Amino acid sequence: MNLEEKLLLARQLEKLRVDVIEAGFPISSEGDFESVKRIAEEVRTVTIAGLARAGKLDIDRCWEALQHAAKPRIHTFIATSDIHLKYKLKKTREQVLQDAYEAVKYAKTLCDEVEFSAEDASRSDMEYLCQVLEAAIEAGAFVVNIPDTVGYAIPLEFCERIKYIRSHVRNIGRAILSVHCHNDLGLAVANSLIAVQNGARQVECTINGIGERAGNASLEEIVMALHTRKDFFDLETGVNTHEIYPASSLLTNLTGMLVQANKAVVGRNAFSHEAGIHQDGVIKEKSTYEIMLPETVGIKESKLVMGKHSGRHALKLKYQELGFELSQAELEKAYILFKKVADKKKEVFDEDLIVIVRDALRIFPEAYKIKYIQSSGGNQIIATATIVLEKDGQQLRDSAIGDGPVDAALRAIDRITGIAGKLMDYTVHSVTRGKDAVGEVFMNVDFGKVSFIGKAASTDIVDASARAYLNAINKMVHYQMAVAEHQEQANTAEA
Repeated sequence: MNLEEKLLLARQLEKLRVDVIEAGFPISSEGDFESVKRIAEEVRTVTIAGLARAGKLDIDRCWEALQHAAKPRIHTFIATSDIHLKYKLKKTREQVLQDAYEAVKYAKTLCDEVEFSAEDASRSDMEYLCQVLEAAIEAGAFVVNIPDTVGYAIPLEFCERIKYIRSHVRNIGRAILSVHCHNDLGLAVANSLIAVQNGARQVECTINGIGERAGNASLEEIVMALHTRKDFFDLETGVNTHEIYPASSLLTNLTGMLVQANKAVVGRNAFSHEAGIHQDGVIKEKSTYEIMLPETVGIKESKLVMGKHSGRHALKLKYQELGFELSQAELEKAYILFKKVADKKKEVFDEDLIVIVRDALRIFPEAYKIKYIQSSGGNQIIATATIVLEKDGQQLRDSAIGDGPVDAALRAIDRITGIAGKLMDYTVHSVTRGKDAVGEVFMNVDFGKVSFIGKAASTDIVDASARAYLNAINKMVHYQMAVAEHQEQANTAEA
């Protein structure tokens, strides 16, 4: 995600009322630093955390990004398992213990709220792990986090580990106990919940369970498990559950990482009933086969909502119902796209409207716009495409041949813009049902040093593909301008 997209997601997480947003790893790149800095400056009701290795340079850079946050937190970490010490860190246990203590102590001089993580805690020696946690708390850690970094733990085993920590770390009462579970064995949510049941009071998790390798513990599953089974856990979160589905949908539209249909809580089939016995039961009493109401997580029961005769006022009210507050200019852009879809489709669904508004809400200037596209293809002819783009009020035209009409369209765009991207990933999916369904295209385009996600939607897949590719190129142009501006400022400062 680019900076504007990260800010958009951070504001949605604020509406979701999460307690902490870990906004990035400031020392890892200039982009991550700027993201953490802007989110810290603009999101004021949520604690903003930055990640830092256990070293002064990392911590200083982290604090530089966080210092203007209303509620800042430095999250510093170091590995504690023997395998990481031997092969990655090449340090002794005593050295790592000292590093952990000094990192927390130094971070505490900069920031009141410091979190410490013992990376690969689930494979660490228990006695040594407790020594490190005790030292971190003694140095001033407000939160101590137990990561199952490689998704190795089994729930009963993880439960015993949490119990052992609570009973053997003598100053554990001075810190919040946290867990951070990965999903390599499909157990991240189960491990997180059993940790909560045994005293953990912070869970580090992600929307849609995204994350390294097989992902992290899924926020929506943890929150709704605690919400639905309050009789069992007797605990609650501050999360606004009605914003769960909007958050899931936004993340999908920003990253192109689609949610599987049978995904718990937010999947397309999560509240669908096909079996006759199930349908009969739900018609008579929803609770027979639904343990949660779809409205609780922000999924509207109404599906058919708008048609080609609907006006701007009705569209604005519908978007307000779906959680979008549009300015007049944004509404006008959305309305133009809506009418284009409505003219081609008999039925326009909520899912169509969400895709339309994401397409309309361009959150950075567009250097190029598609004015016209014409393509042809078939198994007996060479595919061709003609593209007309607009830039600075001037129309630019070119044609190309390719291995299919999509490839031809992308080659024509390359010829016009002079910016050739390499397609790394290309996904097309149907937003709604029917032959006239809107198709949504996501593509990951590599430009050498950087890559960007391009996205667009249309009832015409060639059109959607061309606009998704151009979306990525526009991001590249925006990036190049930002780099040039940064370099110019640096040169001015030197002069």
